[in-house]
Amino acid sequence: MPLIQESPESYDVCIVGSGAGGSMAAKVLAEAGANVVVLEAGPEWSVQDDGAMFDWNYSSPRRGASTTDRPFGEFDACLGGWDIDGEPYTTTEDTEWEWFRARMLGGRTHHWGRISLRFGPDDFNGKSVDGHGDDWPIDYEDLKPYYDRVDRMIGLFGSEENFYNAPDGIFMDPPEPRCYERVLKQGAEDINIPVIPSRLSILTEQHNGRAACHYCAQCNRGCTTHSNFSAPVLLNPALETGNVTLITNAMVREVTTDKEGQATGVSYVDTQSRREQKVESDVVVLAASACESARLLLNSTSPRHPNGLANSSDAVGRYLMDSTGTTVAGVIPELLNQPAHNCDGVGGMHMYVPWWGYDQNLDFPRGYHFELWGGRGMPGYGFGSGIQNLNGLFPGDEETKKKGGGGYGQQLKKDYRRFYGAMVGMSGRGESIAHRDNYCEIDPNTTDEYGIPVLRFNHSWREEEYLQVKHMQEKGREIIDAAGGEPLGTMPDREDGYGITTPGEIIHETGVTRMGTDPDESVLNEYCQAHDVDNLFVADGGPFVSQPHKNPTWTIMALSMRTAEYIVDQREKGNL
Repeated sequence: MPLIQESPESYDVCIVGSGAGGSMAAKVLAEAGANVVVLEAGPEWSVQDDGAMFDWNYSSPRRGASTTDRPFGEFDACLGGWDIDGEPYTTTEDTEWEWFRARMLGGRTHHWGRISLRFGPDDFNGKSVDGHGDDWPIDYEDLKPYYDRVDRMIGLFGSEENFYNAPDGIFMDPPEPRCYERVLKQGAEDINIPVIPSRLSILTEQHNGRAACHYCAQCNRGCTTHSNFSAPVLLNPALETGNVTLITNAMVREVTTDKEGQATGVSYVDTQSRREQKVESDVVVLAASACESARLLLNSTSPRHPNGLANSSDAVGRYLMDSTGTTVAGVIPELLNQPAHNCDGVGGMHMYVPWWGYDQNLDFPRGYHFELWGGRGMPGYGFGSGIQNLNGLFPGDEETKKKGGGGYGQQLKKDYRRFYGAMVGMSGRGESIAHRDNYCEIDPNTTDEYGIPVLRFNHSWREEEYLQVKHMQEKGREIIDAAGGEPLGTMPDREDGYGITTPGEIIHETGVTRMGTDPDESVLNEYCQAHDVDNLFVADGGPFVSQPHKNPTWTIMALSMRTAEYIVDQREKGNL
């Protein structure tokens, strides 16, 4: 029996997780005067001490290559990854699921793409529009005031387009398109596909004491000027109130309950001392990431909650979603042999393709967008790999004919300089439909190194998702062709899933603690409050009823703000 230490202090609110949802809840609650404790499974992390914004790839023995702990590159500002020593997860037979977990203060907010898209009116009412999935218990007008306030609080750039089902926000001016983006834009518009400025939470002007972006293009390494959004933008002012206690290296095991079944706090394992600890609170907010929050609820069994906490509907872990995705790449001959020029900018795309096919007769529901990439970004390990395949496709003069193995010496350098910046691509991100039989559950036979039962995933793509990705491949190739380019590789066929990504790989996990009006069909009410336990809330992507093709982070923060203010209101009324 491990020794369990209880904190001598009882808090008003305990928040599990310090990412987008947790940091927003902490700020709102602390500024309202609540005594808050935030638990984070990983260590502290600061951009000043731990970031690598100005390091060169070539200064590293690994040339910036990825590591197990940093699968997006050696300098990526995220500790964790797909595989974490001592923290396994499992899948059922025939299921492929990739579960990315960050273990650090601020979670995944340090390295995400900052794509900050509002969900549109149709995204909250999908079933009413096309009969698939379910409608949310709230609509766009319910969340619009919170989107507006998140925009003003954090800041983002974009442009007012009045584009169908892609609501405008409160934007700063967007950066100018890069060279390759102008070429792709012209090609796409020649075949009537729109390309508009992207919408990223990166400052193009000073805002709330933060400097404008200096265009080093290394956002995923951690920004020392806080010009992009990551959790410290919210956590720091929360901590400055003096109302927040931060506990890192705290791997939460379960939500504790009293004999009436109400939440009383959480128990956690201190990952450094390996001792079990407890904190008590009047309210518990789970913001650990969608699947991690579901895991906590399913592991929180008791006589009052034998099927897991807040799970009388048997919906915890169900309706698991991730975005669909695929990538199309090509070479634009017009961009070969570019003179040296600065291709920096914000750390992400300056332009993107919003979903334009909403009024077309298609063989799949919902839609997708294209994220554009290319340019002359900092070379790292693997840069230009397989260049012999390119100089074979575009032989040019005698010196640039295809060479087996890629060539050697000066000729190889010439080839690299020739193709540097001519490669472009589009990554599609689409909506999948929520299904009850896509789910995660507790694996009865496996625990992590802390003795906590792990998740087992059950998931499959449906035919509608394969057809959507087929459309992405076809249109992406048409755009590159229209831009005067040559798509690379043959289009993947049905046997290859049309190139669809592995579920979970886009890291848009949502839906496993869905909200709804019927307690028999959903876990949470419209304020992300558990139907079964009224002092328990969820503030990550778990409450989503659908996961539109848009990046979920802006909606997570808008919902978290709304939930936190509801908690303040209910506390003032004596209901919590």
